[in-house]
Parts: sequence; C-alpha cells; structure tokens
Amino acid sequence: MDRLIAMRSFVEVANCASFTKAAENLDLSRLQVSRHVQEIETWLKQRLLHRTTRKVSLTSVGEQALRHCESILNEVAELEVKALSHSDRLEGKIRISAPIGLAQTMLLDVISEFTERHPDVIIEVVASDQFSQLVEERLDIALRYTAEPDDTLIARRLMHVDSIVCASPQYLQIQGEPTQLKDLEAHNCFGHLGATHWDFVKDNQPVSVKVQGNLFANDTMMISLAALRGKGIARLPCDLANPLIAQGKLVRILPEYTLQSSAIWAVYLSRSYQLPVVRQFIDFITEQWSHDIRAQ
Repeated sequence: MDRLIAMRSFVEVANCASFTKAAENLDLSRLQVSRHVQEIETWLKQRLLHRTTRKVSLTSVGEQALRHCESILNEVAELEVKALSHSDRLEGKIRISAPIGLAQTMLLDVISEFTERHPDVIIEVVASDQFSQLVEERLDIALRYTAEPDDTLIARRLMHVDSIVCASPQYLQIQGEPTQLKDLEAHNCFGHLGATHWDFVKDNQPVSVKVQGNLFANDTMMISLAALRGKGIARLPCDLANPLIAQGKLVRILPEYTLQSSAIWAVYLSRSYQLPVVRQFIDFITEQWSHDIRAQ
C-alpha cells in the first residue's frame, strides 16, 4: 500500500510539474511528497525526475514509469469503485466548480438527489462563470460550457446545450421585436464581458452581428435577471432560458437563426488519484444529464 501512495505522489508531481502544487492537491506536505518520489526511485533504482530550482521534468525512464503507474492506479481505482457499487455506504468529500446559473439550478438538483442517496457525502461547490483552475483551487471536477475542452485535461461530455436570444414581453412591447439580425444593433443587448459580437448560423452559413448594451457581466444568472426585468435582450443557454420561456417570462427572438452552441463537460486532471466517491458522482451526473437541451 505504501508503494501505491508513492505512485500517487509521483504521478501528481509529474502532472503538475511541481512538488509544491502536488503536495497541495494531495493535502500532504512538500517533504512527504518528496520522500514518496525518492522511495519509488529507490525501489526502481532509476531517477524518474529532473529537479532544478525552477523546473521539474520527467526523465526518459520517468515517462515510461508514469504510464505504468497511471495504469496501476487506474486499475486500483476501478477495483475500489466496483467494491463500492456493492456497498450501501458511500462517504467522502467532492469539490466541484460550475457556472453560477448551472450551480443554482441543474447541479443543485443532481447534488440533492446524490446526497439523499449518500448522506455521508459532502459536496463543496465553487460557483463561478470563469474557468476555475483545478490544481490551484483543489478541485475534483470542473463543469464547463465549451465547444472543445482543454486537451491537457481529461474531459467527459455530459450534454449538448443550445443557446438563444431572448427578451421579456414587456421589453418587446415597448422597444419592438427584432425581425432581422441587423435589428439587434439598435437594441440594448446584454452579453458576457468582452463579447462584442454574437455569432449565428443560418442555412449552414455563419453570420455575425455586432451588439452593444449597457450591461456586460461574467455571470449568466445576472444577465438573465436583467432580461426578466425588461431591461434588454440577452443571449442565454437553454438550460436557463427554456423554463422561463415555458412560463411566459421570456420570448425567443429570431428563431430562424441558430447561435453557435456548446456542451457541458466535466473536466478533471486524472483518474489515477481520483477518490472512488468522485468517480461515482461523475458516473451519476453523466447518467442524469444524458439528454441534450435544445431550443424550444
């Protein structure tokens, strides 16, 4: 078992390229991680890492050892998950980041059901519309809206999500409803920070329109609330917009144009040191979110 702990430390250092970051992620001291790596090097009688004051990198033998260690740790993790699947008790802590709107709606529903089934599980949520840093913020999972996830991370696609342009009935009654794309240029359009253009597709052809408005935010929930108050036109993902449209609180605009959409992904660093409870949650949320969310 000590060798498994040493492997986890080695894999973490190799992935982070840092003893300090590895120690933070594993909740160990830097000295402990250093000793673990020394132990595995002594065991294999090979130097696995080049160490300098500024940089940590793998030796050629270390690259081979990393692949083998990750494979062994993955097998151990699979064994632990299978053992847990036959047990009624699941415990541990999961730290997740998610966009604010998603955290307050769909993620909350999933967490409520998961913790009801497993009351000894503690879940910490970091709600932010900015991409969280997994290592620095000690996250197990980051949920992200994106078309393509970072290829340096392991990613699991959860669902496709359309986005639409919408506004409240009150706003449209006063300001009029846009009937063509260029009409948006004369309206108060709410968008994310730095997003001065909205990209659409019509008849398989991309088309872009420049938008302007008096509110730009990195919080999608804030943008949706501003639209509900009749202050302007908002671009929203359909997991937020669809329920509000069904309730008559928002109206979809220019339905003949399709916004470039994305998907919700679960991203994480590696399965090698992933707790079984984290893997169980990822499997659970994948099953719960197996349907795509389309524009209504």
